[in-house]
Amino acid sequence: MVSLTDSVKQDLTTAMKAGDKERVGILRLVLSELQKDAKEGAGDEVAVLRRERKRRLESATAFRDGGRPELAQQEEHEADVIRDYLPAELGDEELRAIVAQAVTETGASSPKDMGAVMKLAMERAGGRADGKRVSALAREALTG
Repeated sequence: MVSLTDSVKQDLTTAMKAGDKERVGILRLVLSELQKDAKEGAGDEVAVLRRERKRRLESATAFRDGGRPELAQQEEHEADVIRDYLPAELGDEELRAIVAQAVTETGASSPKDMGAVMKLAMERAGGRADGKRVSALAREALTG
């Protein structure tokens, strides 16, 4: 199986040959973060890509709030390029089922058990769900 780093390298080469400067810039930044993570020994490529995508989306919101829609659009475009390398997000029903199963397996009964539920649900989601979504569903399951 081709690693995400290898996939980004291949796409970077293709973008360079095509003269797509904008994509080259984005992919170089992503590749740099992936290599830095590998050097530090963490080796979780999906987590790196999620973090980088989240940074872009947060920057886009800040730029939009600051009256700079053109910069916000650029950040959103970068986030879209990064998203293409991430595994497909779980649907709401699939994620709800994972959270419900985590609640059952951990014996959680109140919001104070949130940590155990989150840990198991995030593990089961396997990088295919944002922590905020999992947290919201876990909270709903434990309070509702």
